[in-house]
Formats: sequence, structure tokens, C-alpha cells
Amino acid sequence: MVRGKVEMKRIENPTSRQVTFSKRRNGLLKKAYELSVLCDAEVALIIFSQKGRLYEFSSSNMQKSIEKYLERAREEQGNEVEQRMKYLKHEAALMMKKIELLENSQRKLLGQNLGAYSLQELHETENQLQRSLHNVRARKAQLYKEETEKLLAKEKFLLEENSKLSQKCEVRESQSQTTLSSEVVTELFIGPPTTRKALDFSTFTSK
Repeated sequence: MVRGKVEMKRIENPTSRQVTFSKRRNGLLKKAYELSVLCDAEVALIIFSQKGRLYEFSSSNMQKSIEKYLERAREEQGNEVEQRMKYLKHEAALMMKKIELLENSQRKLLGQNLGAYSLQELHETENQLQRSLHNVRARKAQLYKEETEKLLAKEKFLLEENSKLSQKCEVRESQSQTTLSSEVVTELFIGPPTTRKALDFSTFTSK
């Protein structure tokens, strides 16, 4: 009967997990012993259970094997650090050369210490400066163009907004005039009624 493939994940059931641990621990210890006998290898195996219980196997002396491992680990770490230091020194030397080349190029472009350069080198430097100047002018012209386009677009937007506001003002003025013409002007007078002209009673005097 062929066993199915076991999925490599934590066994959730505590009983099944303990049974599996015991079986595989014993198998691992047996394999370590067989490896030490069949291949005459120095084997040291340390296992801690989930509860912290220690299981170990050593083909010689566990303490000596651990010390030997630590010594070899320190040697490997020292070799790694040494290799790292060599790499960093090499990178630093390359960086110093690049800095020196950049400084020489900068002095040449600034017109300093030109006595040590040949006519061909000076001609190349002149061409380089002309190319740089051309690129600077081209970039400057491009920036001017972009700024001009932005200002024109802003001007167009402001003119459109001004036109819209003017139209709104005209509509409001027209509505205001229409309202005033349609209203009836009424005067309200508060006070005694207008006194009529006194009658001349002399005309009614009996003759």
C-alpha cells in the first residue's frame, strides 16, 4: 500500500502531533547513527521538543563537536568579513579614480591648469563646451516656450471669464430696468386734507 503525500504544515491535533514527533525523532536519531557508522562521519544532533525537552545524539563528544562547530563558524564569518572588506576597498579605489577624473574634467571646463593638455585635448574640450552651451540654450528656449503657452492659456481663460461676467451684468441691468418700468409710482401723503379756498360769505349777505 502506497502512503499518500504528507502536507507540510503544523499538525493541529495535539495527540497526532506528539505521535508524529516521536516517530520522526526516532527515525532522525537512527539516520544520524547510521550516517556516522557507515560514512565514518562526525555527527551531532540536537532536538528540542515543543515543551523544551532535549534529545541528542553524538558520534563522539557533543561538547567537542559544538566547540568545533563554533570555531568553524567563526572562521567562516572571519573569511566573509575579510572578503567583504576587500570588496569595499576595491569599490573605494574605483570611486576615488572616478572622483579624480571628474575633478580633472571640471578644472578643464573651468579653464584651469590647461598647460598640461595637448592641442587635441583642448579642441575636444572646446567642442564639449559648445555642445553644453547649445543644450543649455535649447533648454532655456523650451522653458520660455512653455511659460509663454501657460500665460496665453491663462489670458484666454481670464478673457472668457470676463466675457461671462459682462454678459451676466448686462442681463441683470436689463431685468432691473424692466422691473422699474412696470411698477406704478404711488405717493402716500400723511396729514390733514388739503384746505379748500374759504367761501366769500359776503356774497350771501342779505340785501
